[in-house]
Formats: sequence, C-alpha cells, structure tokens
Amino acid sequence: MSEELLINVTPRETRIAMVENGVLQEVLIERASRLGLVGNIYKGKVCRVLPGMQAAFVDIGLERTAFLHASDIHQSESDSVNKGEVEIGKLLHEGQQILVQVVKDPLGTKGARLTTHISLPSRYLVYMPFSEHVGVSQKLEADDERSRLKEVIQHHTPEFGGGGYIIRTVADGISEEDICADMAYLAKLWSAAQEKTASAKTGTLIHEDPSLVMRVMRDLVGASVDKIRIDSNETFARVKKFAARFIPELEPHIEYYPGERPIFDIYGVEDEIHKALERKVDLKSGGYLVIDQTEAMTTIDVNTGAFVGHRNLEETIFKTNLEAAHALARQLRLRNLGGIIIIDFIDMLDAEHRQQVMDALEKHLSTDHAKTNICEVSPLGLIEMTRKRTSESLEHILCECCPTCQGRGTIKTTETVCYEIFREILREERQFKASEYLVLASQEVVDRLLDEESTSMAELETFIGKSVRFQVESLYTQEQFDVVLL
Repeated sequence: MSEELLINVTPRETRIAMVENGVLQEVLIERASRLGLVGNIYKGKVCRVLPGMQAAFVDIGLERTAFLHASDIHQSESDSVNKGEVEIGKLLHEGQQILVQVVKDPLGTKGARLTTHISLPSRYLVYMPFSEHVGVSQKLEADDERSRLKEVIQHHTPEFGGGGYIIRTVADGISEEDICADMAYLAKLWSAAQEKTASAKTGTLIHEDPSLVMRVMRDLVGASVDKIRIDSNETFARVKKFAARFIPELEPHIEYYPGERPIFDIYGVEDEIHKALERKVDLKSGGYLVIDQTEAMTTIDVNTGAFVGHRNLEETIFKTNLEAAHALARQLRLRNLGGIIIIDFIDMLDAEHRQQVMDALEKHLSTDHAKTNICEVSPLGLIEMTRKRTSESLEHILCECCPTCQGRGTIKTTETVCYEIFREILREERQFKASEYLVLASQEVVDRLLDEESTSMAELETFIGKSVRFQVESLYTQEQFDVVLL
C-alpha cells in the first residue's frame, strides 16, 4: 500500500492530507485563529462544583470554562481507593487551584474537557507522572518484544524520577539507548512544567502541545509512509531535523515541493475536501450515501440509487452494502465525524450477507487512527457505533451555520410566508388604526403576492377597507417580512 503525506503551510493555516494509493483518506487542519488545545496543560481554578453531575467547571483562561468530571480526577486527590464512588464535593472545592490537561477541544457551545491524569507523549513513549503503571500498545503483538520493552522501562524508571509509561507501537524494535533518550526528554519536560506551575497564576498555560505538523510526525507517521511532501521551506527544515533524530529511516523520503501549482491541486485534494462537505456521497456502482451530522449524532443512510445489479435484488443490495462499508469508513476519517454514529444499511435477508458486511466495516475501520466501537445490530436493523472525537469535524472547521435557515436545512415556502403576512395584517388591523399598510418582503414573496395571491390580497383589502402596498427589500431572506402602518 502506497501512503503519502502532503503538507500545505500558509501563514495563518496548516493543512495535512493523508493519501493512500492515490485516494485522500484524512485531512487535518489547524488555523492560527483557532489552535487545537488537546494535550495542553493549564493551571486552573475551580469555579463551580456540581454535585448532581459529579463534575466541576474550571477556569483555565479560555473564553468558556472547561468541564472536569469526577472520573477524570486522579486517585491521589482522593482518600478513597474507588474514586468512582467519591462525591465530587470531597475531591474539589470552589477556588481550588488544580493542574489539568485538555483531552477534548471546545466543541460547539461546550467548553473543553479536562483531566488531572497528566500524560506527556514523545515519539516512542507516553509518560504519566502520577501513575506507576507500565503498559504496551495493543497493536504491538509480539510477546517477546512486549516483554523486552517493559523490562527496559522498569529497569530505567527510577533514574528518571519514577512515574508510569505507555509504550507506543512505533517503539517496536527500538534500542534501549533510544528508549532511555525518550525517557530523559520526558523527565526534563515534566520537571520544567513543575517549575512553571509553582510560580504561575491561575489560567496560565503550563505546557503546550507542538504544532500540527510536529504532532503528526510524532504520533501518526509510521514506516509505511512512502513520501512526505512539504511546500514550506521552513517547515521542511524542521521536519527534516525531527526525522533525523527520531525516524532516520524516513528522512530520505521527505521532500520540499517548490512548484508553482498548489500541492493539493496536483493530487485532487481540494476537490475531495469540497465533496466531503456535501450531504450526498456517490458510490461507483450507482448507489449513494446520505450523511447527516446533528448535535446528538451522525446518521448515514445507504441507498441503491441507479445500481440495478446483474443477478437478483438480494445480490444487488449485498454488493451496494459492501461498497458502502468501505466508503463510509473513509468518510468518517475524511470528515472527522465522532460521537454516536447510526448506519442504516439496506435491509438484507441473508444472515451470511449481513455478517460479511459487518466484517467488511470492521476491517475498513481498523486502519482508523481514532478509536471506534461497533455495537450489535439494533432491533430496527441499524448499526450503532461510536468514534472517539477530540476535535471539531471538517464541516465545523470550514463552515458556519446558514444565516437563512439557521441550520434547519429548509426555509418556509413563499406561500407560507404570504399567509403569515395576511394574518399579521389582520392582527394589526384589530389593534391599531391605519389608513393603509406597507408590506416589506423579499422579491420572491412580493412576486407571489402580486401574482398567485393577488385575488386573496384583493379580498383582504376589501375586508379591512384599507389598501396594501408592497416594497421589495433585497436584503431580506424569503422568511423575513415587515408590515408597516401608514
């Protein structure tokens, strides 16, 4: 499998595209006006404790207070062995200063999600200063290698100040010397954070996670990446320096792209980003997906569309569902959809077909960097799943709510608005005395009042004994109107 990383850097925005076999799989965007907060450590102050929710709101110096649940408070802050049963009021009190880390960016109207389980990642390890546990990534399957890495960590932990570690997948086959270098780096990082915390004021940023490019190099880039192309000379130099230290085998594959034509245009990434903002996703067979993102969940509906198959209906449905499983797994990554996801595959009578579609979905989701969990098929035949969400979706980063429909996706018809105008005129006629009325509305509504509804308007004028004039307001939406008394 060919895997490439395209990095487009401008002064105010950084975009990273992950392309597999020529097909865009994932887009990561970071803007200077709205930098991601996940991984940042703050010295916060408890503003409010909510016993009913087992949570607290913490001021970390952002526009909105952040949310801290009792389950995310480290055990050492409690006298109880089972912190899940301890009341939040016994763990925290208003005005208390506390060291917290962001685990989820502010989403919509919600503030950031916090934890006191501090963790500091490096290339090969994740350091947990308040823990003594040593764990190994589940993706690292060889038992001998797992044991070797654990022994290395446990042997050297005392000399680096204790704490716990999680050994990352990329540590597979790494030498003891490189592991120790990572441990030393993390120990210095934590020591610097502690020193800063001692003298910092409430709301101070104690530790900031690296930029998007460096996070991707640290967390997501593996040996399977064939090429990394960067269109910024400065970023290219930084990535080269990072690779030389941590991923020397990848350094020859990092290229600077000086071309005049935008790097995303060459690979068709811009077009794919535009398509990822559309509601409908066409499948090669002629079927299609309809993706609706709401506040509570995302729903994905699978339809056969123009695909009629070559054998029978059941075979047509099965083929469409198999293709849809592949397409929707890609769309989840590409659009960065998270939270609860409901998938409505086309109903299949054959139990074996249903299982094959489930297996295909699990297989395609296995390459996703975000954690996914597929539940059993519901009694209504729907597949329920979750995908871990730590940042805004692609749509929420690039788009805003429609000012005309306010996110409903529909607007009132001109007929509906005309009838509302009639009712408003009658309402005002009963309350006020006017010699005539002036209706201000959009061009479409005025056209209908003078055409299809002209008879109804004439009857209304006769009924109230007043004349009604019309004026087009070009800035009004189809739903907006005003009735003015003259």
